Amino acid sequence: MNSLPLKLALLAGLGLTFAGVTYAPPAAAQVSVGVGIGVAPPAPRFERVPPPRMGYVWAPGYWRWDGRYRRHVWAGGYWVRARPGYHYRPAYWEQGRGGWRFHQGYWGR
Repeated sequence: MNSLPLKLALLAGLGLTFAGVTYAPPAAAQVSVGVGIGVAPPAPRFERVPPPRMGYVWAPGYWRWDGRYRRHVWAGGYWVRARPGYHYRPAYWEQGRGGWRFHQGYWGR
């Protein structure tokens, strides 16, 4: 059994802990990182989706939080290699009790 991915996930979790970011342990081989902030993201930007690419899915752009400059920064869309039997769920922001929480895009069934 190769424990390198587990070691890397644990190291990433420790690094995120020291950076003040929450870390959720992997579930079904997925890693989730959440950031909670008190500033709402701006409205999504219009992006012209390029022509389809065989074997790829378009992941739309989203606003990400830049902790260094303490503001939202646009991350443009990009192509992701398709995974048969899965659907890509794009990144999104959700408002909760502690402010706004970012959810990274992921593959779901």
